[in-house]
Amino acid sequence: MSAADRLLPRPLHVEDRSGEFVLDATTSIAADEAAAEQAALLRAALSASTGWGFDGRGGREIALSVDPSLAAEGYRLSVAAEGVRIAGGSASGVGNGVQAFLQLLPPQVYRRATVPWVRWVAPACEVADEPAFRWRGVMLDVARHFLPKHDVLRFVDLMAMHRLNVLHLHLTDDQGWRIQINRYPRLTEVGAWRRESQVGYGADAPGDGRPHGGYYTQDDLREIVAYASARGITIVPEIESPGHVQAAIAAYPELGVTGEPLEVGTRWGIIPNVLNAEDSTVAFFRYVLDEVLEVFPSAFIGVGGDECVKDQWRADARTQERMRELGVGSEDELQSWFVRQLDEHLTARGRRLFGWDEILEGGLAPGATVASWRGSTGAVAAARAGHDVVLCPDETVYLNYRQSEHPEEPIPLVVVITVRDVYAFDPVPAGLTESERAHVLGGQANLWTEYIDSPRTLDYFAFPRLCALAEALWTAGDRDYDAFASRLDAHLARLDALGVEYRRADGPLPWQTRPGIPGRIDTRAARAATVAALTANIAPTP
Repeated sequence: MSAADRLLPRPLHVEDRSGEFVLDATTSIAADEAAAEQAALLRAALSASTGWGFDGRGGREIALSVDPSLAAEGYRLSVAAEGVRIAGGSASGVGNGVQAFLQLLPPQVYRRATVPWVRWVAPACEVADEPAFRWRGVMLDVARHFLPKHDVLRFVDLMAMHRLNVLHLHLTDDQGWRIQINRYPRLTEVGAWRRESQVGYGADAPGDGRPHGGYYTQDDLREIVAYASARGITIVPEIESPGHVQAAIAAYPELGVTGEPLEVGTRWGIIPNVLNAEDSTVAFFRYVLDEVLEVFPSAFIGVGGDECVKDQWRADARTQERMRELGVGSEDELQSWFVRQLDEHLTARGRRLFGWDEILEGGLAPGATVASWRGSTGAVAAARAGHDVVLCPDETVYLNYRQSEHPEEPIPLVVVITVRDVYAFDPVPAGLTESERAHVLGGQANLWTEYIDSPRTLDYFAFPRLCALAEALWTAGDRDYDAFASRLDAHLARLDALGVEYRRADGPLPWQTRPGIPGRIDTRAARAATVAALTANIAPTP
């Protein structure tokens, strides 16, 4: 098998050479200071499966270095009989080269105990590579179903393996608040726990009668941030507002419009309870963001902004009075005012607000970056207005959607999104000028977890579709799905070695089904019509 056939995502340039590099007990790993952390990660990965220490002298060497002449995330990998050289434009670039080198070795290299019967060889080759997009992300919803820290770290490892570099962590929603805020302890004392969870789709779906919850301490999150950073991944936190906030209102009822006590949400879907627009509520979320900034060094900080039902604002006399005080003429403009307060706060602290495309309604905050999930309409409108965008259209990269028409797909949702569909994803919408295209940072897949209630289920929905996303966001130029599918078949042996319970091409295994639990099935035409109606108020002028 050639080197090119082993690598996923596909690199820009691969040249096979004669010979092979053989690892043995005398092989050593060396690195310059800038690449020392990547050398430690490589040594740990190789030592686990081979049983060798890679600190010997006199044998063949794997040398890691940072070369500033390369693109920041780019790398050069040279494999020859006498040694291996991995250079990257930064530590992250070196890390990408390390991941490519691991893929040249037998798939057993991903096992965590010694595999003594394997001959550890890599084919001689030259690889020159760099990513097409700077934002190659995954949104992971830990609010609907809490994912323990151990499993978040495992997911980070799987992202790094595929050269994905942004983990957008959805930390708060109606059904749970997952980040410790020292100033407001009830956010986790109350908001991190719900009495039960809805099972299946629809108003008639029952609850399971089982309490669910959990949260990350700030030290947990600092650990996740450091772990991800060492692997070239930025964690972008998201704190929802002014909708999707019932967990926060349950903890502090004064944040709501009515002031009435609420429980943490137990039902899925769009919930009408929203924040009020008082200065005290804005101040509350500014204080929350201040603690978020202390934990997360990311330039981008998510504030949500999606699916904010404005019925309570319309019906509430105080909110209408507040709108007159602020001089805003509509409820859409009131949401824009709220988001702008947070934008100004983040901008003053050197950060950038990141929100869903609904933040375009009523006017966009000056420093905002838009995640366009309702098709590409929001991306086009934002880019034409001079704002950066990340494309994540639900009909292509919502990986909680069903994977086939197979009747045993677990809790089937909306439209079918196959591996082939994800592979065809292009984060640059048609019709943008060259200057507008420059505002497209990249794309991401979204994994909403209303019906993903365990790490095993997360595996099933994420993989192998995330493998296709990784290549769609990494590799520039023409795409060949058949060639990708062939490389993916070989790549699945690596996922097997890691214990990833991915979806098989012929459908779910028996324990991956959820018999008797209804979902929601749409046609693509029906979904497109819904999205067009939802985005009519932000559609740009042709």
